[in-house]
Amino acid sequence: MDKEERKTINQGQEDEMEICGYNLCRWKLALVSLGVVCTGGFLLLLLYWMPEWRVKATCIRAAIKDCEVVLLRTTDEFRIWSCAKIRFLSLENHPFSSLKSIANNISNGSSVHLTENLAEENRHEMSKYSQTQSQQIRYFTHHSVKYFWNDTLHNFDFLKGLDEGVSCTSIYEKHSAGLTKGMHAYRKLLYGVNEITVKVPSVFKLLIKEVLNPFYIFQLFSVILWITDEYYYYAVAIVIMSLVSVISSLYSIRKQYVMLHDMVAAHSTVRVSVCRVNEEIEEIFSTDLVPGDVMVIPLNGTVMPCDAVLINGTCIVNESMLTGESVPVTKTNLPNPSVDIKGMGDELYSPEIHKRHTLFCGTTVIQTRFYTGELVKAIVVRTGFSTSKGQLVRSILYPKPTDFKLYRDAYLFLLCLVAVAGIGFIYTIINNILKKVEVGVIIIKSLDIITITVPPALPAAMTAGIVYAQRRLKKIGIFCISPQRINICGQLNLVCFDKTGTLTEDGLDLWGIQRVENTRFLMPEENVCNEMLVRSQFVACMATCHSLTKIEGVLSGDPLDLKMFEAIGWILEEATEEETALHNRIMPTVVRPPKQLLPESTPVANQEMELFELPAIYEIGIVRQFPFSSALQRMSVVARVLGDKKMDAYMKGAPEVIGSLCKPETVPADFENVLEDYTKQGFRVIALAHRKLESKLTWHKVQNINRDAIENNMDFMGLIIMQNKLKQETPAVLEDLHKANIRTVMVTGDNMLTAVSVARDCGMILPQDKVIIAEALPPKDGKVAKINWHYADTLTQCSHSSIDSEALPIKLVHDSLEDLQVTRYHFAMNGKSFSVIQEHFQDLVPKLMLHGTVFARMAPDQKTQLVEALQNVDYFVGMCGDGANDCGALKRAHGGISLSELEASVASPFTAKTPSISCVPNLIREGRAALMTSFCVFKYMALYSIIQYFSVTLLYSILSNLGDFQFLFIDLAIILVVVFTMSLNPAWKELVAQRPPSGLISGALLFSVLSQIIICIGFQSLGFFWVRQQHWYEVWHPQSDACNKTGSPYWNSSHFYNETELDTHNIQNYENTTVFFISSFQYLIVAIAFSKGKPFRQPCYKNYFFVLSVIILYVFILFIMLHPVASVDQVLQIVCVPNEWRIAMLIIVFVNALVSIMVENFFLDMVLWKVVFNRDKQGEYRFTTTQPPQESVDRWGKCCLSWVLGCRKKIPKAKYMYLAQELLVDPEWPPKPQTTTEAKVLVKDKGSCQIITIT
Repeated sequence: MDKEERKTINQGQEDEMEICGYNLCRWKLALVSLGVVCTGGFLLLLLYWMPEWRVKATCIRAAIKDCEVVLLRTTDEFRIWSCAKIRFLSLENHPFSSLKSIANNISNGSSVHLTENLAEENRHEMSKYSQTQSQQIRYFTHHSVKYFWNDTLHNFDFLKGLDEGVSCTSIYEKHSAGLTKGMHAYRKLLYGVNEITVKVPSVFKLLIKEVLNPFYIFQLFSVILWITDEYYYYAVAIVIMSLVSVISSLYSIRKQYVMLHDMVAAHSTVRVSVCRVNEEIEEIFSTDLVPGDVMVIPLNGTVMPCDAVLINGTCIVNESMLTGESVPVTKTNLPNPSVDIKGMGDELYSPEIHKRHTLFCGTTVIQTRFYTGELVKAIVVRTGFSTSKGQLVRSILYPKPTDFKLYRDAYLFLLCLVAVAGIGFIYTIINNILKKVEVGVIIIKSLDIITITVPPALPAAMTAGIVYAQRRLKKIGIFCISPQRINICGQLNLVCFDKTGTLTEDGLDLWGIQRVENTRFLMPEENVCNEMLVRSQFVACMATCHSLTKIEGVLSGDPLDLKMFEAIGWILEEATEEETALHNRIMPTVVRPPKQLLPESTPVANQEMELFELPAIYEIGIVRQFPFSSALQRMSVVARVLGDKKMDAYMKGAPEVIGSLCKPETVPADFENVLEDYTKQGFRVIALAHRKLESKLTWHKVQNINRDAIENNMDFMGLIIMQNKLKQETPAVLEDLHKANIRTVMVTGDNMLTAVSVARDCGMILPQDKVIIAEALPPKDGKVAKINWHYADTLTQCSHSSIDSEALPIKLVHDSLEDLQVTRYHFAMNGKSFSVIQEHFQDLVPKLMLHGTVFARMAPDQKTQLVEALQNVDYFVGMCGDGANDCGALKRAHGGISLSELEASVASPFTAKTPSISCVPNLIREGRAALMTSFCVFKYMALYSIIQYFSVTLLYSILSNLGDFQFLFIDLAIILVVVFTMSLNPAWKELVAQRPPSGLISGALLFSVLSQIIICIGFQSLGFFWVRQQHWYEVWHPQSDACNKTGSPYWNSSHFYNETELDTHNIQNYENTTVFFISSFQYLIVAIAFSKGKPFRQPCYKNYFFVLSVIILYVFILFIMLHPVASVDQVLQIVCVPNEWRIAMLIIVFVNALVSIMVENFFLDMVLWKVVFNRDKQGEYRFTTTQPPQESVDRWGKCCLSWVLGCRKKIPKAKYMYLAQELLVDPEWPPKPQTTTEAKVLVKDKGSCQIITIT
C-alpha cells in the first residue's frame, strides 16, 4: 500500500486495519475474464483465495473518498487481507432532506456522537456523513460492523452510540427525556435494526465454500488426472473419501452455526416500552431500539436487548452470560452530577467505568426496585453488534487466526514436497522425451508425479490426532471449542492462575473480627452474633453494607457478603410491590436482628396485644447503595435506623483504601502492622468505616448524591478477617507443573500480601525464595515516576546502612553456557504499579515478566495486558480462571481454561467441567501428546509420499509404474489404516521436564526424516538394481516364466492370465513386483519407527488398534510374498519371481527394519538427544527460567544450517532466554532492597526512559 493513499481505521484497537480505495477498471476486468477462460477457471479460483490479488487485478487505485471498493489489511502480525464493496444509504425520501442547505457545514467533532436536538443532530450527522447535495451516505460492512464515510475525519468510521464522548450530565439533561418519533426514525436509518444476527448459511453455500478449499481443488485435479490415466478404482476411492470428509466437515460447521444462532436468537426480539419526548409510553419491538431511546424496565424483569445506562431505580441482574458469574449483581442509577453536592459534570460516561450502572445486552434483569410513581428507566447506549454481547458474538464468528510454528512449518514442508515434485516432473518429461513417448502420455505421467508427492490425505491425517485428543479431553471433563489450540497447549511453558475460586476455595469463612475503640484495636473476637454487639455500629455495617437480595425467598448475592451476613444472624426483608406503591418513602430493604438477640421486652398481659409491642423494635433501612467497584475497591450504603433523624453512611472494602478515606485520628497507629500480620498468614482482610450524615441530607438528595460526597471523613471501625482455604489439589498440581519446568504466575484481585502468602502456601514461591515487591508511583507534582523496591520480609523495616547478605537473591549459573541462570527471587506488584511500569518503565517490563510471580489487585483489562506482556517475551501462556473477570485474558492466552460452565466460557477455548486446576496438567499432557502425534503423522505422511515418489520415479526409468490396485492397496489398506490408528496413542501419565519441539524445522525432526528417507531410498534402490543382476532376470513379457526355471512348486501362478491380458501400461515386471513388496514393508517399518511413546505419549504397544492393524498387514504382505495366490497376484498385477528372490527380498526388508528402528530409536534418542542436544540436563533444577529442551533442539537444527551457510553463533530464539542470559552479567539486577528506580523522560527519544537507581 502506498503511504499517501493509506488510511487506518479502528486506530489503537484490537481490530485496527489499513484501508485503501479502488475503482473497478473495465479493461482489467476484460483481461482477467480472458485469463479465467484460458486457465480453465483456475485464475478465478486463485483470485477467490487471494482478495488482494482480486482487487488489484480488476481495479485501479482511487481516493478513499470516491472509491467503489475498499481493500483492508489487518495491522497485526497476521496481515490478513479482505475487501468490501461501498454501498450508499439514501436520505432522499426522508423528511429531513429539506436540510440539504446545511449539509456542507462541517462539524469539528472528531468522532460520531449523538447530539441533543433534532436540528443540531441533523446538522452534525448530515455534515459528517453526506458528501454531496444528493444526501447519500457512503458506507461498507466488514465483520458485521458498518463503517460510514466521515467528512470530518476524511476517513471511514463506525457509528458510535452514547458510549463515547457523552458526559454524565448530558445523559440526564439532554437524553433522559426520550426521542421524538421523527428523531427515532432518523437514527434507525443510520444505526439499522437492533439485532445480533447469526445467519446459518445454506448447505449449498457451505458446500461451495468448503469444496473451493485449495486442498479439495487439488484432489479434484488428481482425480481427473487418474481417470485420464485409467486409474478408475483409486480415483473412486479418493472421491468417496473426499465426500465423507466434506459431509462431516459440513455437518460440524453447520452444527456450530446453529448452536450459535440458537444462543443468540433466544430473546432476540421482545416487546419493550419506550418513553417519548411528550412523556407518552410507546410499545415497540426491541429490534426498533436506537441509541438515545429511553427504555422502561418491566417490574418482572426481562432479558436486555441492548446496552443501556440506568437513570432511574435499581435492578438485580444475572450477568452470567457475559461474566460467567451467576451471582446476582445490583445495578443502581447513574449518579446525576447536576444535583450532586460536589459536582462531577465533566465526567464522561463509559460502560466499562460505569458498569455498575449499565445493563448489558444478553443479561437477565431478575427484579427491579422503584419508588412511588417512578418507572425504572434506562437510556439505550449501544445496539446490535456494538453491544457487549454483540462483540462477544463477533469474536466467535470472526476469531483471530491461530499463529503456531507447527502450521507455518507445515506449509514450508509442503513447499519442499512441491519442489521435490518439480524435480520429478522435469525428470519424467526429459526421460520420456528421450524414450520417444507420446506427448499425451508425457503430460499425464509428469503431472501424476505431483499428485504422488503431495499426499491428498494429509489434512485428514493431521486432523485425526487432534480429534482423538478432543475426545480424550471430553472424557476427563474438559470441553474444547477451538481444537487447533490443543496442539498449542503442548507448548505451554507458563500458566497464569486466578486466586479466588481457582487456587483457593470459592467461599470464604469468617475467621473473626477485630474492632477499634478509642483508636486502639481490641482483641480479635470470633463470635459476632451476640447480644453485646447487636446494636453496635460495627454489626450495623455488616448488616447493611452488602449487595444481597432475596430472589424467590432465597438470600443471594456475593459469597463474601453472604458469609458476613450469615455470621451476624440478622434477617433481611424487602418491600413488596404493593408496599412500595402504598408508602411514599418506604425503605426498599430492611434488616433487623432476630428477636432472641434483642433485650427482652416486658410481657403484656393480654397476648392478643402482642402486635402492638413496640419497645424492642430495632430495624435499619437501606436508603441508598453504592455497589462494590473493583476499580475503587470498596462499597458503601446510606442507611437509617428506624426512628433516627440522621442517616448513617457505612463503608467496607480493601483496608488500605478504607484507611485512606477515614479521619487519620480514628485509624490506629499499628494499623499497618496488624494488617500485615493477617495478610502474611493468608487471611483476606476487609475494613469497615462509618459516619453520621448531616440532617440536611434528605431522602431525595441521597438518591442523587455522588458516592464521593459520602465516602470521605469516615470513622474507622475495625477489620473483618476472612479465611480463604487452599483447594486440596492445588499444591500437588503446582508441584507437577514446577517439575515439568512450567512457570506458574498468580493474577488476582486480592491484597498483595495475602496473594504472596497464598503463593508461598501453595508452593508457587518456595520457602527459601525471596520476594521483591515493586511499588511504582506515577509522576506527581513535577516529580518523575519511580519504583520503590521492597523485599517482602523486610517491608516494614526501616532502611539499614548494611544489608544482610542472606536477604539478597541468589544467582546460580549452570556449567554450560547453553544453560541460563537460575534465580531464587520473584517479583510481586499490584495493578496500579503494573500500569505505571507499563507506561513509564517500558524497558523494565520484559525483565519483570521473567521473574514476576504475584500480580495483585489486577483489574480485568490488566489481566489481559499481563498475558500480552508475557507473550511479548515469547512465553507460551496458559490462563486458568473461573471466567468471572478473566474473559479477556482467557481469550488472549495461547490456552485459556475456564473453570465456569456458564455461557461466558464461549470466550475461552477450553472449559473444565469440574472447577479444579488439575485440568491444567491434563490439558498440557494431552496437548503434548497431540503435538507429538501431529509430528509423527506429518513425518509419516512425508515419508509415505517420498517412498511412493521414489518407487514411481524408479519405475518411470523403465517406462513402468505401480498398478491401479497396487496404489489402492498402499493408500487405503496401509496408509489410511496406519495413519488413523497411529494417532490413537494416549498421553503419557505424567508431565516431564522437557517439551516437544515447537515446529517441524528442528534438528531432531529433520534428522529423523532425512535419515529415514536415505534408508528407504537406499534399500528400494538396492532391490530395484539387484533384481536386474539376477541370473534368471530378463525384460518381462507375457511369456516370461522365471518361477519355472527354478523348479519352484508354485510355478508361475500369474502365467494363466499373462497370455490373455494385454498390459498396455507395462505394470507387470520383476522391478515393479520387487519395488511394490519392499515399499509396502517400508510404509509399515517407518510407522513403527515413528510411533514413539515416552515421554509424551503412551508406548505404541499400548495402542491395541495400531498393533493389530500392523500385525494383520505384515502377515498379509508376507503371505502374498512368500506364498503367492493367483487371484491376489492377478488383482495386484504382481508377477511370479523365484523362491530365492522372495527370500532375498525378505532379508532386504529385515535389514531395512533393523537399520530404520536402530537409527530412529537408538541413535537419535539415546545418542543425539543426550549428547548433542543435551537433553538430560534440562530438568535438573526446579526453577522455571531454565532453558526448555526444545529450544536447544531447535537451536541445534539452526546451528547445523548456519554452519552450512558459514554463519556465526546466533543468540537464543526466545526473547525470555536471551534476556535471562543478559541478566546473568548485569550487576544491577535484581534491584537491591530499599532502593528506588526513577524514570527520566527524554524528549529526543520520544518518551523512552532513562532509568536511574537511587540507593
